[in-house]
Amino acid sequence: MAYETIKCELAEQILTVALNRPEKLNAFTNIMQRELIDAFDRADNDDAIRVIIVTGEGRAFCAGADLSLGTDAFQGHARRGPAKRLPDGAVDYSDPKFRDAHGQLTLRIFNCVKPVIAAVNGPAVGVGATMQLAMDIRIASEAARFGFVFSQRGIVPDAASSWFLPRIVGVAQALEWCYSGRVFPAQEALAGRLVSKVVPPDLLVPTARALARDIIEKTPPVSIALVRHMMWRMLGADDPMEAHKIDSRVSYALGRSADAKEGIMAFLEKRPPVFTGKVSADMPDCFPWWTEREYK
Repeated sequence: MAYETIKCELAEQILTVALNRPEKLNAFTNIMQRELIDAFDRADNDDAIRVIIVTGEGRAFCAGADLSLGTDAFQGHARRGPAKRLPDGAVDYSDPKFRDAHGQLTLRIFNCVKPVIAAVNGPAVGVGATMQLAMDIRIASEAARFGFVFSQRGIVPDAASSWFLPRIVGVAQALEWCYSGRVFPAQEALAGRLVSKVVPPDLLVPTARALARDIIEKTPPVSIALVRHMMWRMLGADDPMEAHKIDSRVSYALGRSADAKEGIMAFLEKRPPVFTGKVSADMPDCFPWWTEREYK
């Protein structure tokens, strides 16, 4: 699929999605949001894709929202028409036109059934930083810079980052970065556990691809899809019993699967496994175990 603001390349079962407005430091637009969501939709429905890597073309990952509209840049809802009103005249915030476009992207990434790796090649500020939070693993180039700059622009962090960021780095670190709005280097992101690794620029994509290949060669896609959602969705559980219930259901379903038998035999026979299960056809009947939330 040809896109205007992103590039997609599939090789060795790894889909690399590159933000592709290098002349604008990959500044984020509504078109980019729609194209990224479409790319994730397609990836989820394609069994040939096992892992997704997201990076940026040129010297930046993403410089944040495109501010070329000036003071109207944060008024996306206004361009979608007049606000819906309640009988008493108050704004009806359940109107979908008020939805944060950046949050719609992170929620789409959150719902993905494939592992997602961010390969942060350069500056990543605003939505360039918050879009990464729903990705599973973040690897940074030494040239990367991060900034949750919203407070300096008179707004608040977007893309559901008030849910994601404290869960990744802890609330104190999240508040420090968001209060100050300052841009900080890759090594500080590593110390704060925002990223798991910092590597030289020329090793960034090879490092991400090596991690992706390790997942592909050693694990089945059905197990990985389930692990991804078990980990993310249990972050909001109020008791470990909730995890125990899902563990029990999923373990029962997978324990009888062809992939489980192959995993055991490959271990006993000291050979690489050949897993055949597909996310499109072989997810257990207990998936999904949650009720999808509505915007209202």
